[in-house]
Amino acid sequence: MRRLLLDLTPLKVSVPYRRLWIGISLSGIGTHLTTVAVGLQVYDLTGSTFRVGLVGLFALAPLVALGLYGGAIVDAYDRRRVVVVSSSGLLAVATGFAVQAWLDLGNVWLLYALVAVQNGFFAVNSPARTAIIPRLLPGPLLPAANALGSMSMSFGLTIGPLLAGVLIDSVGYGWTYSIEAVLLTFALTTLLALPPMPPQGTVRRAGLRSVLEGLSYLRTRPNVRMTFLVDLCAMVLAMPRVLFPAVAAAVLGGGPTTVGILVAGMAVGAFLAGLFSGPLGHVRRQGLAVVVAIIAWALAVIAFGLVLLVVSGPEDGVVHWALWPAAFCMVLAGAADTVSAVFRMTILQAATPDELRGRLQGVFIVVVAGGPRLGDLVLGSLAELSSEAWAAVLGGLACIVIVSALAVTQRRFLRYDARHPEP
Repeated sequence: MRRLLLDLTPLKVSVPYRRLWIGISLSGIGTHLTTVAVGLQVYDLTGSTFRVGLVGLFALAPLVALGLYGGAIVDAYDRRRVVVVSSSGLLAVATGFAVQAWLDLGNVWLLYALVAVQNGFFAVNSPARTAIIPRLLPGPLLPAANALGSMSMSFGLTIGPLLAGVLIDSVGYGWTYSIEAVLLTFALTTLLALPPMPPQGTVRRAGLRSVLEGLSYLRTRPNVRMTFLVDLCAMVLAMPRVLFPAVAAAVLGGGPTTVGILVAGMAVGAFLAGLFSGPLGHVRRQGLAVVVAIIAWALAVIAFGLVLLVVSGPEDGVVHWALWPAAFCMVLAGAADTVSAVFRMTILQAATPDELRGRLQGVFIVVVAGGPRLGDLVLGSLAELSSEAWAAVLGGLACIVIVSALAVTQRRFLRYDARHPEP
């Protein structure tokens, strides 16, 4: 049983890593709380799934631009300073969300603008936090640290959406956004305790040349590149979260609480996968594991869509029983996504030198965070053309087809061996 459970060694052997993990956990709760709250507020203001999908478009541009440039900043400056400054920016944006809600401005364009600024800071903050980890822990502990990171993310993805659903129903958007600001304040205090982390190796001035150097490295490293491509397929084609507000309103019933349950379902799956992640440290064919996990994710999303297809709509004031099989599909999806994320991150960290790690993590955050935002737009548009159920089914099928095609053409990735990592 001990071998099955999550390995806590990184938290025990490194006090700075423990502080970083606590800060990431607290900020994760606030981030996911706000993500759900913004989607619900936009839907309340507009009644349009497409307008909810536009939130992803306004987040995508700063994620792409500053994710790449932010990685260059991480490699050029003290990583602790970068984390602290960008975390302070996230706290300021959280305060802005709270102020607009308390003043009841009801301006969807202001929400779009705040989302854009928030994701700009996040695009710098996340690569910095992730690039710090290999400086705090020895290489053999990286899979365990990545599993802990997935646990932290799943915990935030569980608690944040549930809090959002309950708080919006009971006390409104003002208090909901204010709680995020409080959580980010506590997270910032933990990050301030990190030691200085000046750049190592060849230091490049942050700029276009530095960004291009990182992209050039990626172009010549097929295994690392493949981790980005398969994840883009999963997130752009088969990320169902944009469908949840309309599903809760018109298919399953239950409003914000149903949205919180569906989002939390993915987090519960991720939490369970992280809790029993002990065997992941012994997997050597990590590329093959990534492909299998992403196909499992797509199958779970297809099953979610099929559940919705058999539902005629909620009865007055009653949540449809199909909520629970739909939520179970999201649990399966969350577990598969966690397995994929642990191995993708481990491959990236093992194959990238420290002086390039920030820039590659910048590309990673563009894919991991920007992919779902683009997926919001894709599935939101598909739902407008067909239905939420068919959007999930067709998106999952497209993901399986494209990922399978990539695996066939990139057999070297399927043979990737963790004992002899090759970028």
